[in-house]
Amino acid sequence: MSGALLVLGTHSDAGKSAVAAGLCRALRRRGISVAPFKAQNMSLNSVVTPDASAEIGRAQAVQAAAAGVEPEAAMNPVLLKPSGEGRSQVILMGVAHAELDARDYQKLKPSLRAPVLDALASLRRRYDVVICEGAGSPAEINLRADDLANLGLARNAGIPAILVGDIDRGGMFASLYGTLALLDPGDQRLVAGFLVNKFRGDPEILRPGLERLSELTGRPTFGVLPWQDGLWVDAEDSLALLLADAATHEAPALGADGIEVAAVRLRWISNFTDLDALALEPGVAVRFTRSAAEIRRADLVVVPGTKQTVADLEHLRECGLDRALAERAAAGGPILGICGGYQMLGEIIDDPVESGRGRVRGLGLLPIETRFQPRKRLAWTSGEVPLLGRVPVRGYEIRHGRINRLGAAPLLESEAGEEGCVQGAVLGTSLHGAVECDEFRQALLGWVAERRGLAFVPGTASFAAAREARLDALGDLVDEHADVDALIALIEQGPPPEAPAVQARALAPFVGGMN
Repeated sequence: MSGALLVLGTHSDAGKSAVAAGLCRALRRRGISVAPFKAQNMSLNSVVTPDASAEIGRAQAVQAAAAGVEPEAAMNPVLLKPSGEGRSQVILMGVAHAELDARDYQKLKPSLRAPVLDALASLRRRYDVVICEGAGSPAEINLRADDLANLGLARNAGIPAILVGDIDRGGMFASLYGTLALLDPGDQRLVAGFLVNKFRGDPEILRPGLERLSELTGRPTFGVLPWQDGLWVDAEDSLALLLADAATHEAPALGADGIEVAAVRLRWISNFTDLDALALEPGVAVRFTRSAAEIRRADLVVVPGTKQTVADLEHLRECGLDRALAERAAAGGPILGICGGYQMLGEIIDDPVESGRGRVRGLGLLPIETRFQPRKRLAWTSGEVPLLGRVPVRGYEIRHGRINRLGAAPLLESEAGEEGCVQGAVLGTSLHGAVECDEFRQALLGWVAERRGLAFVPGTASFAAAREARLDALGDLVDEHADVDALIALIEQGPPPEAPAVQARALAPFVGGMN
């Protein structure tokens, strides 16, 4: 077979990423070679491809894992990384291309259409099916003229689309019908039907509404995916942090004590999913916070990555978190800085690139200096950690900052050199994804427990296996609750020519059961 499908959502966080990952896994199980694709992604959560040549959205890397293929630049040809109020860095085919405000980006978009379509065409030549994920809502009519990721993509590439609605938020029927009605007739013809996401309750109660929706739109619903607790897929942006302040593993501690992790909630936080592996450990509670009291009290504090190191450093000072971190370090409380967070812990940041502020005083908790360079460093780095019994660790680097360690010990040693810094109970590293390495994570938590005098026992589970289980669970949801055969037929045959156009209008009253 050969073809593609576009997964749209009525709004951001409707479940497009999870549905796309589930479809990738379900098709892979059927022996179909499948690849993910998102033409334009806005996210500060990115990953380096295995060959270290490109930076793409992390959600597409997870979808590639669901499909059983290696991530590559073509799967996310345009990545926008917000870098200030109304400004974003434009990553084109995995490489930094420009930094623009919203209006200038709209002017750039017509020139991006060709590389986007070329990337999609390349994937379609090499795979049986490409599962495309839309961006935001397709009914953002102010942006339709130069749309790259939603129905602009579908019309240029002749791809059928399905529209996902999140029923857990309420108003789903209005969102599905209204989204469709706002589209022009040419776009509407490409939308073949709907998929309900995050449903709680008895599907029979939902059935009359779905039947009425089909009558009004002439389109079927391809499935109703039930709500499932504990089901996560790496989020694209920090919206997840606004919806839930804490991520706590349901399993009880294996020892007498648990560990509380306080992650500093930075305004321009990036790669916050670095903390996911900690949150999955039994007895470990992870909370994103701006509370000085929590930073003083926690067993481990993590200062995560950021796209605006200097701006977030200034905000830490405004909130008094600099004093809380300094007091914690003086008292021997464990602190881990990752990438931009590591840079903040140093003595000097010289930044003519991101903020243009030049030399800025850091928090002074690690003897390092950081100098920003225009060209990003993209790399996969591995080695051993002497502090933790020489356990192995591996992670990826995405940074403008070049770090000079002025003293203390490195965190990581390898034949290629040294990385990171250790001074007292303060650790710093440029490696994203390091705590996904099981031996490193378990040794780190054991070290924290020892310093805090806790009777904590690290878990033994594999984070990679946990992620694989989540992807299997997504595949199960799609296999069991969506009409996969009908979706495959849609992919093979293309947009149905008979799908009617609908328009916003007063509807005849619908009398059903109790409301």
